[in-house]
Amino acid sequence: MRMNEICDRELHEECGVFGIYGVPEAASLTYYGLHALQHRGQEGAGIVSVDNKGQFRRIKGCGLVTEVFNEEKLASLHGSMAIGHVRYTTAGGGGLENVQPFLFRHNTGDFALAHNGNIVNSDLLHTYLENRGSLFQSTSDSEILAHLIKKETRYHDRPRIYSIIDALNMLEGAFAFLIMTANRIYACRDKYGLRPLSIGRLGEGWVVASETCALDVLGAEFVRDVEPGEIVTIDHQGLRSSDYSKFKRHEMCAMEYIYFARPDSDIEGCNVHAYRKESGRLLFREAPAEADIVVGVPDSSLSAAMGYSEASGLPYEMGLIKNKYIGRTFIQPRQELREKGVRMKLSAVRSIVRGKRVVLVDDSIVRGTTSRRIVAMLKEAGALEVHVRIASPPMIGPCFYGVDTSTYDELISARKNVEEVRRTIGADSLAFLSPESLYKAGNRRELCMACFTGHYPTALYQSMEDANKGNK
Repeated sequence: MRMNEICDRELHEECGVFGIYGVPEAASLTYYGLHALQHRGQEGAGIVSVDNKGQFRRIKGCGLVTEVFNEEKLASLHGSMAIGHVRYTTAGGGGLENVQPFLFRHNTGDFALAHNGNIVNSDLLHTYLENRGSLFQSTSDSEILAHLIKKETRYHDRPRIYSIIDALNMLEGAFAFLIMTANRIYACRDKYGLRPLSIGRLGEGWVVASETCALDVLGAEFVRDVEPGEIVTIDHQGLRSSDYSKFKRHEMCAMEYIYFARPDSDIEGCNVHAYRKESGRLLFREAPAEADIVVGVPDSSLSAAMGYSEASGLPYEMGLIKNKYIGRTFIQPRQELREKGVRMKLSAVRSIVRGKRVVLVDDSIVRGTTSRRIVAMLKEAGALEVHVRIASPPMIGPCFYGVDTSTYDELISARKNVEEVRRTIGADSLAFLSPESLYKAGNRRELCMACFTGHYPTALYQSMEDANKGNK
């Protein structure tokens, strides 16, 4: 469940999904939607379209959206219906065979599938399906749903949604699925509500995306979120809703608000920037610091730093600058090259931080390596003191729902207390936000905070045993 080469930034989400129905040149619009979701995955991208004759066409490749597609390729993807996917390699590993959407040929009708999340009972289901003759074309857990849908052979004449309902009820974990047939798109969300999925209106057509920022880039009007345990069918009749589960929770992954989502996205009615800014205000109330300036770590921590600055009255300064043109070249195979990669991607502004006591606001500490390097960078640039404030609690448990922290060995706070972490990263002081403030920041009653509390909303099957063993 881990990428082979760890880059300098400490967390990655698995992917983003996008779908569009009833709009001309659907593939080209999907390209723009995927570009808006690029932050959710940079390892691969793909688009499948369906034309008015029910013919499926697919283009996918490894790399960024702009590297995989060009005008000629997009022009070959005919039709007014398409789904797309951007991927970051976690469960199943990398390689072109794991780049989605997956496309399946079947005597009951072809269909394509794209998935955001992680299936925690995938090993059991994989064995179950292989024992019944399924042949997998990838090592991704996302392919399991397709085989569960196809395994039903007794009821060829019934609508496919019944097979989808049966299949979804066999899955445990986090998921937002888009399933596209020749005539419609099914948008499905896990019953715990761990992964986001939103629906928008675009002219006479419809758009579905992991985040609302992808709706905004097309000028689509947000309609609603897909509810936990719900399947939304999108076709010529409009939207139709079916519940595949009556068990419904709204345990959105807290890291969507803290780190993953774009600040211009709204997740379940709460703007991400507003959430992060409020978390920064709460962080100051819990952990004030004697300092001169507040500096945020670009980009996901800037909103929290603004909130900390406002609440404290300390000036917010751009003491760190991110090089936005480095692309993915910072992923390097040797440690000494990774060390240089941090400086290529992030640099301290000497004239701003020199002689100052700095409050450094970051969204999280995972392994601690990046925090240590940034603290050292600020002190080398002349900062007198660096007081680190983290806009989330200590991360003490692995994530099994699509984030690339699958073992305890990867988490510094799982084996060190706050004072020990402070010494490791070289900060003059260190404080984390409380779990209670994560609820307050978004006025929420439910969130998945398993990585902070160790309380997981789902059964974990083999996952916890693997986490205790260490990296696979």
